[in-house]
Amino acid sequence: MLYDAVWAALGTVLDPEIDEPITELDFVESCTVSEQGVAAVRLRLPTFFCAPNFSFLMVADAYDAVSAVPGVTHAEIALLDHHASDEINGGVTAQAGFVDTFTGEANEELDSLRAIFLRKASLAGQDSVARSLVDAGATPEELVGLTLGEVPSSPQLDRLRARRAAVGLPADDDAPLLIHPDGARVTTAQVPLHLRRARLTRIGIESNGEYCKALLEKRYAATS
Repeated sequence: MLYDAVWAALGTVLDPEIDEPITELDFVESCTVSEQGVAAVRLRLPTFFCAPNFSFLMVADAYDAVSAVPGVTHAEIALLDHHASDEINGGVTAQAGFVDTFTGEANEELDSLRAIFLRKASLAGQDSVARSLVDAGATPEELVGLTLGEVPSSPQLDRLRARRAAVGLPADDDAPLLIHPDGARVTTAQVPLHLRRARLTRIGIESNGEYCKALLEKRYAATS
């Protein structure tokens, strides 16, 4: 069913800062698909003043994801209730890019910003994958020798591979489990501090996500 394919496509769109799909964050207010293949998606965010760069990324990514679905003849993606809704919606529809959408205010496109948060997510993901191994008694020496192919399969591992691959970090079976944001392998002596940073990064991302969910629920409580 075309609607299901469109919804699945929206599920690939991440809030870059929270690293969760917009479908799971309840950022999709509505999604309809006509018999002619026109997909109309309305997005909403936790506050009126959510950062325009993150907001633009999500709307643009939703447009690209939905437009790529076989059978979709036209994608209409609109961000509602945001101080820059008109600029963002117009820029995404025109495929203008972030700089041309915010002429005189933006100096560069958002690829580098996306990469920064994907690298943060990949660092946080190392804690998600390694935590159970540490709890089971894995030593720093054992952890630095582990590759992704030797780690038990899990959704957390799949997520880590995807985040790494998106920014060109090693993500195949031979890739080390523990790496620095630049891809360098973590040494045995660096393991405790590295895992501490990874855990703090994960907690920060998850806490931010819970905060945004609470804001969204409060903002739209009267209409839900």
